[in-house]
Amino acid sequence: MRDKLSGELMHPVGPLIESQRLYVESSQLALRLQQSRDTPLVLWDVGLGAASNAAAAWRCVEQLSGPRRPLRILSFDRSLIALALALRPENERSFGLEGSVASAARALLDQGRQRNAHVEWELRLGELDVTLVEALDSPADIVFWDPFSPKANPELWTCSAFAAARRGCREGATLHTYSGATSVRAALLLAGFAVGMGELVSPGKFATCAATSVEALRQPLTRRWFERLARSSAPFPKDAPADALERIGALPQFAR
Repeated sequence: MRDKLSGELMHPVGPLIESQRLYVESSQLALRLQQSRDTPLVLWDVGLGAASNAAAAWRCVEQLSGPRRPLRILSFDRSLIALALALRPENERSFGLEGSVASAARALLDQGRQRNAHVEWELRLGELDVTLVEALDSPADIVFWDPFSPKANPELWTCSAFAAARRGCREGATLHTYSGATSVRAALLLAGFAVGMGELVSPGKFATCAATSVEALRQPLTRRWFERLARSSAPFPKDAPADALERIGALPQFAR
């Protein structure tokens, strides 16, 4: 699926592969759902799009047996065009929207929410700078950050955008995104996250995983990455402070 305005291809490696590997598996969603707690695990799905990531999370819950935590999904987007297209009969299988997941996605499209015994899925429609603030009463345990790229949608990849996400995270939360851009990782660090390497996207390119503490990361960025940052020709987003490099260099993550 290609966006007409940006020309950007949605899920270039395939929506089912990307949503499973880069988001569901990277976040260890199944394991976290099996932790013995009564409170729901809250997932912020930023960039609902064709609902591939949220649908993969829904399927993950359905595939579990025995006791599990309830999952609450909050999906953020400013348009439902991609979801409506993905739910067309000729497209729904390619986007993993079949069976109970398709029924849930249609309810989300028509009514803004759906729930069963184990999952509650709710739509937050509007501009992200507003809807993230409105969601602060439901802090996130996991964030899937999947809007269009920094080139196509730069305002969603800034220090300010990630700072809003950080304010909405519980301690122990993790954030997962397909982008491995230097400026994205720098913005996450400046927003207060610890940042590390995510899953392999293509040869030589890795996704990004961020967390509220460096201990939650399997592959934290190292001092070697910081040295490359200092040599980069485009290291920071447009709203980075003038002393961004010094601030990042002083973080405990890079004192190791």
